[in-house]
Amino acid sequence: MSKTFSKEEVASHKTPQDLFIIVDDDVYDLTEFQAEHPGGQKILQRVGGKDASKQFWKYHNEGILKKYKAKLQVGSLDSKPKATLPPTPPATPPPAEKATDKVKPEAEPGTIVPMPTKDAHEAKESIDPYGSLIPYADPSWYQSYRSPYFNLTHAALRAEVREWVESEIEPNVIEWDEAKNVPETIYKQMGERGYLAGLLGLHQYPTHLTKYRVKSVGPEQWDLFHEMVITDEISRAGSGGVVWNLIAGFGIGCPPLVKFGEKSVVERILPEILNGNKRICLAITEPDAGSDVANLSCEAKLTEDGKHYIVNGEKKWISNGVFCDYFTTAVRTGGPGMNGVSALLIERENGGVSTRRMDCQGVWASGTTYVTFEDVKVPVENLLSKENQGFKVIMTNFNHERIGMIIQCVRFSRVCYEESMKYAHKRKTFGKNLIEHPVIRLKLAHMARQIEATYNWMENLIYQCQVMEETEAMLKLGGAIAGLKAQATSTFEFCAREASQIFGGLSYNRGGQGAKVERLYRDVRAYAIPGGSEEIMLDLSIRQALRVHKALGMKL
Repeated sequence: MSKTFSKEEVASHKTPQDLFIIVDDDVYDLTEFQAEHPGGQKILQRVGGKDASKQFWKYHNEGILKKYKAKLQVGSLDSKPKATLPPTPPATPPPAEKATDKVKPEAEPGTIVPMPTKDAHEAKESIDPYGSLIPYADPSWYQSYRSPYFNLTHAALRAEVREWVESEIEPNVIEWDEAKNVPETIYKQMGERGYLAGLLGLHQYPTHLTKYRVKSVGPEQWDLFHEMVITDEISRAGSGGVVWNLIAGFGIGCPPLVKFGEKSVVERILPEILNGNKRICLAITEPDAGSDVANLSCEAKLTEDGKHYIVNGEKKWISNGVFCDYFTTAVRTGGPGMNGVSALLIERENGGVSTRRMDCQGVWASGTTYVTFEDVKVPVENLLSKENQGFKVIMTNFNHERIGMIIQCVRFSRVCYEESMKYAHKRKTFGKNLIEHPVIRLKLAHMARQIEATYNWMENLIYQCQVMEETEAMLKLGGAIAGLKAQATSTFEFCAREASQIFGGLSYNRGGQGAKVERLYRDVRAYAIPGGSEEIMLDLSIRQALRVHKALGMKL
């Protein structure tokens, strides 16, 4: 704001009919707002015309300030320090000439192999520190640690997504969560900003399917770590429901269409999905078939003329189903077991599809849905891959689905940790801040060690997904990703519980300083069960690892 006030001027605005306060040297007019204040009007009137910074930060977090700043701020104090521009850096000196034999091997007497010169070990530059710099509140590459996976394009994307999330999403999360929906305009922005096209688990950005591009990253530079950054930064909003609304159905329902759909169907449908005008989800789970995918019963029968399938059956716990136009659906076209399963793209507009929202413990804004298919007529062109080979489509998709859930779980764990660290520095008990109590530091340390261990395993597996061919990745990494999914969800559950203990009663009621922790605590089961429950994942991780390593020549 350009208007400035002296403290004396602010002090004159102290009546219920003319109420100003100061927070961090900024001046706010609460005259109209006081009637809306959840804590009542009197508490505001007691600080009318005064600096209320201490009282504000005692009961609120920065999310509240971000939400109301533009609406209520009328200026700043004339004593507020002016923002200064950073000094102009000195001119960059010309690069020194480098030896042409930079990595030339040098043989030495007595050595078995040639030794590389010292120039061969060139240190990778760290990326400038970013974010709050609270230890472990962000990945290490945000905090000046060197990384082999991230470069300046990832840093630019990180800044782009964070700015969007902090301005458009985070201030509204509580409202959207309570409303159990996210405005369509936000989902539309996901398409227009190029984010949807970047969340398909593809090694190359699909420029042939969308006119939109990610502003900060060229399509030719795109990799799976850029996809990870988008999911990670959106998850900082601290709501599984909001993240699932924007990412879940699309992220697991669209890749099978892109990879296995007929070209004509892909070209007809994908552009409208990728620009955010149409929505798609994955419909596999049934009332009687969850992790046991091979035993699903939703049936698709081929018509006598061979031109359509007629689909009948039910699907349950389908993310985003109530919002969607298309359903990537697992159906039974053959005999029992996995060899009788096919994958079909079902279009709502063809009729026979009904959806109803399910009320669940967590992820309220995700649109969890019960879907009923009654004599739905599906063109045979909408078959994904070949008839009775849908199980491969499903299995190929699981790695991408679980990696997405892992990214979200790790960031949610960080949110619980970061909120706890901030609160522990301002909440006082027994005459000192919580952070000064060893038991609180112990809780934070256990949270941090699990977060960092899980995150580094995740980075490793995303790199393997990046460099391996898709079939190799499906065969080799399925077990490891399943194990990591269990590790990530148990870490999330641990951090949510410990954060709740640190916040105490504030994490028990919705809203306020403990809002993120309360909301994420509700979301824990939505990650520990869907996508493969922890027990199934842990068993699969060992069975699959033994199968792979036996093929590699394991010696016992």
